[in-house]
Amino acid sequence: MTTATKYIFVTGGVTSSLGKGIIAASLAKLLQAQGYRATIQKLDPYINVDPGTLNPYEHGECYVTDDGAETDLDLGHYERFLNTPTSQSNNVTTGRIYQSVIEKERRGEFLGKTVQVIPHITDEIKHRIQILGKSGNYDIVITEIGGTVGDIESLPYVEAVRQLKWELGEDNALVIHLTLIPYLSAAGELKTKPTQHSVKTLMESGVQADVLVCRTEYDLPADIRRKLALFCNVREEAVIQSIDASTIYDVPNLMLEEKLDKVVLKRLGLNSAEPDLTVWNQFLTRHKNPKGEVTIGLIGKYVELQDSYKSILEAFIHAGAENEVKVNVKSIHSEFLTVDNAAESLANLDGVLVAPGFGERGIEGKIEAVKYVREHNIPFFGICLGMQMAVIEYSRNVLGLTGANSTEMDENTPHPVINLMESQKTVTDKGGTMRLGAWDCNIKEGTTAFDVYQSSAIKERHRHRYEFNNAYKEQLENSGLSATGFNPETGLVEIVELPNHNWFVGVQYHPEYKSTVKNPHPLFVAFVKAALKYKTGK
Repeated sequence: MTTATKYIFVTGGVTSSLGKGIIAASLAKLLQAQGYRATIQKLDPYINVDPGTLNPYEHGECYVTDDGAETDLDLGHYERFLNTPTSQSNNVTTGRIYQSVIEKERRGEFLGKTVQVIPHITDEIKHRIQILGKSGNYDIVITEIGGTVGDIESLPYVEAVRQLKWELGEDNALVIHLTLIPYLSAAGELKTKPTQHSVKTLMESGVQADVLVCRTEYDLPADIRRKLALFCNVREEAVIQSIDASTIYDVPNLMLEEKLDKVVLKRLGLNSAEPDLTVWNQFLTRHKNPKGEVTIGLIGKYVELQDSYKSILEAFIHAGAENEVKVNVKSIHSEFLTVDNAAESLANLDGVLVAPGFGERGIEGKIEAVKYVREHNIPFFGICLGMQMAVIEYSRNVLGLTGANSTEMDENTPHPVINLMESQKTVTDKGGTMRLGAWDCNIKEGTTAFDVYQSSAIKERHRHRYEFNNAYKEQLENSGLSATGFNPETGLVEIVELPNHNWFVGVQYHPEYKSTVKNPHPLFVAFVKAALKYKTGK
């Protein structure tokens, strides 16, 4: 459609958590639905090299791409909305920027010059922003800048945007500024001052917002839109309302009503058409009009913060819509789950998912949950650590291997049924060194996994250091726990099942990362279907 790649920058003001990622993903969806090749990238201002070493309480889940990048959870939204994979190039942190510049300085690439924020750091940021655009694969690149304008750590990014807007030209780059219009109940008014100050702060850095997206709880009347346009120096048509929605999946349609896509395309000198959102709206219809419901227990140690399991929760929405049921997720803190309260906590559930995680906190609670659902024939789904807990529980309570454990929790366990991967034993640096990204898995025919995937060869994303210990494989299989999926090169057991159970599947990989609106992950679809069957007896 166009030879020159166009760039859209999404900044935020007033407060964090306004939803820049959802606005960026929704706009990209509308552009994609008109035939444009659009992608999104996230620039994060923190100094960590990647989110892989960040506590989920700090930053939510760490999302993993096919090529093994540990990234911000917003990349999950990008993939779920666009149904296209992201990569290392789609997420950049300040830590990675500085690391790259320092490595260049050490190699002498700056020829003895004093290395400074401008031009060296900003040049590196501009280079990273344009990698996807220069690949020739995209017509439009949307870049979300983390944090809010005015943050000290965001200043180099805003400066890089200023320079790029100047270098690329007015027709090739624009800035969307997402801001808050608070409602003061005491005054009974929507207030525009926070937005005005936010735009002013952006302008002090030399960047003029081209489009204002205003997050609000109430409809913005015409007089407020005119006021914002006048005081913030944008066209009235470019003042876009982003009203609170019942689901993030409503936002593309809300942005379509507000003509965000048309305003953006007009400003970039591109043609607009009616977006084809047929598949998207079919999903929304099923999601909003369920014919039944199921309740799934999510057993984890980060359940207080839902962003820690964001991809799992979204995968349940996709799978629920596919099965035309509402999936109620009941969060259960594994640290407080014991043999004494397991029945009370789990008896009325239609299925149980034991979540991924690291470290020993809450482990015994997860094992107790697996034991209860195994003995009571409740559908079970274990992901990564959840799969390992199933192996440990079975080893202890069926095989009778007292003290069986993972060497992650107990280095001196007499029965290390889960052990540190051989390739991990020489690793000392923790960041970015796990088994990461997409790996092959071969599935045995005649198994639940084969029925689910309808294939004997799959590729799924991983993030782990510990693995099923094949020294115990024969014992476990002879006692009834089947290993049904393997990495063809290493022999790593990827999937375990109980064939005589209602539905009992544990996987070493993370299927939730690949579930999208258009392609719900088959394991989640099958698990929800099994939970519905368990509930209804049909």
